[in-house]
Amino acid sequence: MRNEYPRPDFVREEWQSLNGKWDFYEGRRAEKLHIEVPFVPQSRLSGIGRNLESDKLLYERHFTVPKEWAQKRIMLHFGAVDYRCSVWVNGQCAGMHQGGQTPFAFDITEFLNGSEEHLRVAVVDPLTDESIPRGKQYWKEKGQFIWYTQSSGIWQSVWMEPVDSAHIEWMHFTPDIDKGTVEITYEVSADTPEAYQMELDIRFQGGSVYEGITEETGRRGKIIADIFRNRALSGSFHFTGRYWSPEHPYLFDVTAKLMDGECCHDRIETYFGMRKIHIQDGKVFLNNQPYYQKLLLDQGYWKDGLMTAPAEEDYAEDIRRAKAMGFNGCRKHEKVEDPIFLYWADKLGFLVWESMASFWSFTPQGGTAFAEEWGQVIRRDYNHPCIVLWNMMNESWGVPRIYDNRQQQHFARAMYHLARGLDDTRLVIANDGWEMTENDICAFHTYKHGEPGDTRQQECFRLGIRSLEGLAKLVERALFAEGFSYEGQPIMLTEIGGIAINTRPAGEEADDESWGYTGADDAEAFLKIYEKLIGDIYDSDLICGFCYTQLTDIEQEQNGLLDEMHLYKVDAAVIKRINDRKASTGSFSTVD
Repeated sequence: MRNEYPRPDFVREEWQSLNGKWDFYEGRRAEKLHIEVPFVPQSRLSGIGRNLESDKLLYERHFTVPKEWAQKRIMLHFGAVDYRCSVWVNGQCAGMHQGGQTPFAFDITEFLNGSEEHLRVAVVDPLTDESIPRGKQYWKEKGQFIWYTQSSGIWQSVWMEPVDSAHIEWMHFTPDIDKGTVEITYEVSADTPEAYQMELDIRFQGGSVYEGITEETGRRGKIIADIFRNRALSGSFHFTGRYWSPEHPYLFDVTAKLMDGECCHDRIETYFGMRKIHIQDGKVFLNNQPYYQKLLLDQGYWKDGLMTAPAEEDYAEDIRRAKAMGFNGCRKHEKVEDPIFLYWADKLGFLVWESMASFWSFTPQGGTAFAEEWGQVIRRDYNHPCIVLWNMMNESWGVPRIYDNRQQQHFARAMYHLARGLDDTRLVIANDGWEMTENDICAFHTYKHGEPGDTRQQECFRLGIRSLEGLAKLVERALFAEGFSYEGQPIMLTEIGGIAINTRPAGEEADDESWGYTGADDAEAFLKIYEKLIGDIYDSDLICGFCYTQLTDIEQEQNGLLDEMHLYKVDAAVIKRINDRKASTGSFSTVD
């Protein structure tokens, strides 16, 4: 059962999980089943484990509110429900939500009866609608090619917590490593007293680096904490070099209290990292140093849980295994990941390109739904230092005519500026792969590195990735949309590889539907191909980072470095030796 605290970057002491066994109905006149929340009914871990015949789902359960929470407001939280839902408490509608990737909450206090409470969640997931953000979920019965099994309904944690009518709604941290400050913005609830105090305690490795109480009025406030000026509070603390990075994931712990005189209305435990990402001279800089990104394409799927990891530790272990292979981050693909994953990326030191699930067919209605949910993603994940880039559309999905269609070009540009307008501290890619309009990174996809033995294509790849003209021959579509051209951005290969490794016992035939972009007969053959591929990329002065496809096998896709149970298929130490040939930081020196 998934019973870890579901929001680790905004922690209150009192809470209660509502994960576990619920009653479940599919369709209007269905028999009652039992489902294990938060696993979707299509997954084995849900206890149902089959494709659905109806797009209408119903969840029900009973719960009780602890007596100690009397006189508090009771907030009911959902991590994510795919796609539209309405929530009913004791027969009364508490609220509705649309969007399969983002969290929502309702104040259910007025609907409670004080004894056993009844909770009902009605979900509609349009299984065949190509205009809604759906990512890698196939809109037909069975996954095939690059599409996977659908995930319908509740797929992240359900939980509740008590709050005072006066409480903190959200808090954002914007670090400035050049000034040694962090800007803290926040919003309090409408019932907060007209005059109140915000008390902050910022700590690093147990030592206090900032303590302050500010007198505030109004629902929104801003505090700038000067960590340099307050470093004397921590005795031996030295700020210099305490920046967050994959090599040194330093985090600052924060306690925030909403006070009214001696009365503490709310207390939040959170954290932030002092981290800067920017582009300069055609390179990506992390904390004012050039940084070579060695990423893995991460779909975020599990054999038994589909889009939901079986346990919290699975998120952490994926990151540990990726780092053990010499990768310093991931490009999340067509999925807004669970906050638990982002927490572990923060803690362990792992760059993340946050992604949004694409829609497939362009309509103004689909574009509106995408934009609304994308804004919610940025707000939810703003504080995570691991996130260095907002990555929206992929390979012109949802905007198939973007090359020469002005409306679709305007949409992509609008998404770029939306992300920049909501968060100007991170890099942004509107369309990843080809046909780019406005991007902070020129992000190209190519799998034309050549099959084993195809020396001609291998040489074409080696030479092609040394110039934009050469890349144009390796990428499936035009590098830039009509009217747009290269403007000096860093150039990265954000999908390469995809090599299927044959790990089957001798004599066992492959599944007819399994595939990779190219193949290797065994682990030894794979390592030779991989070493040449990465070596060719490292030898190119044009390329300043890559993303290898992919972390794990998923259903018919057998091109993972890990298998479908997320276990190594090849020797991690050998992969690391190959990846470590070029340094991540500084001058990107190559080690022979």
